Amino acid sequence: MEGIADLPLHEGHVPLWLIRLMKRMARALAEIMVEEYGPDKFVVRLSNPLWFQAFNNIIGMDWDSSGSTTVTLGILKEVLKDGRLGVMVLGGKGKKARNVPSEIIDACNKLNIPSSVERKLVRSSKLTAKVDSAMLQDGYTLYHHSIIISNSGLWSVIQQGMNVSISMARRYHWLSRNIQSFVRNPHTAIAGKKNIASLNLVDENIESTRKTVLDLARENPRKVITQYLEALRILKRQEKITSWINVTDASVTMVCSKPKLVYYAPLTSAERILKVLKKTYETQPSTVEKMLIQKGVGPSVIRALALVSDLIYNEPPSWNDPVTHPFDPFKYAFAVGGKDGIPYPINRKVMLEVIENLEEAVYKAKIGEKDKLRAIRRLRKLIEE
Repeated sequence: MEGIADLPLHEGHVPLWLIRLMKRMARALAEIMVEEYGPDKFVVRLSNPLWFQAFNNIIGMDWDSSGSTTVTLGILKEVLKDGRLGVMVLGGKGKKARNVPSEIIDACNKLNIPSSVERKLVRSSKLTAKVDSAMLQDGYTLYHHSIIISNSGLWSVIQQGMNVSISMARRYHWLSRNIQSFVRNPHTAIAGKKNIASLNLVDENIESTRKTVLDLARENPRKVITQYLEALRILKRQEKITSWINVTDASVTMVCSKPKLVYYAPLTSAERILKVLKKTYETQPSTVEKMLIQKGVGPSVIRALALVSDLIYNEPPSWNDPVTHPFDPFKYAFAVGGKDGIPYPINRKVMLEVIENLEEAVYKAKIGEKDKLRAIRRLRKLIEE
């Protein structure tokens, strides 16, 4: 499933009293979900941007806020940190994202996940971040990375990027059971405002371009740099290099009756690219994934290789932005209101009543009253949509 949700960047913070209520609400909802369907199902649902959006609405976040991602995942990380429900959230915003490898070790101990799976989780975390920053260059800079893990080893990644020029965020959802390749149509969904053009190297229809990019990474680096400089000369004769941030209709050039990919400025110096390509030449990566995981292979290097692939070898990337299917999750914001008063201010009395009912339902579920749980019946419609 894919979907769109405009996520404007919001300033400010959630008040402490609301954080406390959100934690109780999130814990109760998670316990009901796990009790009824198991930890894996909870991970699967969080990989769906529409269900994720509805979940953060129900706990009191605003329906259209970029903060819905960081706050909701931060709250889930806190309330699930003991691992008792068989699911944990790792990572977070900024520096917290870089702590994921060490957090995975701790989580695997708590969830009784074997070390062989632990290593795969670390690799998957790194690859998802590399793909959404380098293989898909859409004008959004990643600043949040979370991985949700169940005790079976199933994982979902939710990461978010920001585009400061238009004050919007974009959220990327992954689910391990859906992935056949990290570099070919790997996302469960991408939610955000659609671009006119994006440098897209994960499009399923450009396998030959990905092969060319990999071949270039294994080629003699001095030859590649010569081709890169020639591609730059070709590009400059065609059109003024456009801005990295501001993508407009003018940024797509018509050549030979088909649109040429937008190549964003500033393009990296040849010296820096040469330094990185020397390492890939020495290691000779056998797959695009192995190339990406190498230190230094980031957006600028991939952009340079894509430029050579397109203008020298006539193997262009896709410029299709992968965001599709508009969806408005606003209706779920009417559950208890939103922190910024949209659609109405948080009703503490109602929120407390809902939390207490959910907590009572969880307690009854644990002592075996299987004919109860009105709360679960209320939630089932949301869970199964």
